[in-house]
Amino acid sequence: MGGPSEREYIDKLNKIKQKLSNKAIDIKNQFEKVEKTKVDLLKKTKEVKHEAENEMHKMEEDITKSKDLAPESKRRLQLEIEAAKGGVQQQYSELEVRIAEAIVPTAELD
Repeated sequence: MGGPSEREYIDKLNKIKQKLSNKAIDIKNQFEKVEKTKVDLLKKTKEVKHEAENEMHKMEEDITKSKDLAPESKRRLQLEIEAAKGGVQQQYSELEVRIAEAIVPTAELD
């Protein structure tokens, strides 16, 4: 009868459970880091968008106040600024979606 005893099996089982628990904690910690990075990226993206919008708004004010620009030039510049604003909004939306999708939903992990 020289096989492992019940106690030895329980010890092995406890080691397996402890190892699994440690791995699960490590994975949760990694996930928290990814989530923090995701939040930081969203914040940075919003800041960049806000800065670009502020710069364009200041430019619009300068163009409106300018006495050196012809009315046609002002209109063309306003159209360019509006197009740029649309581009900024589109890029911001694309980045926001991409960041949001960067994490695989937990339902897919099952």
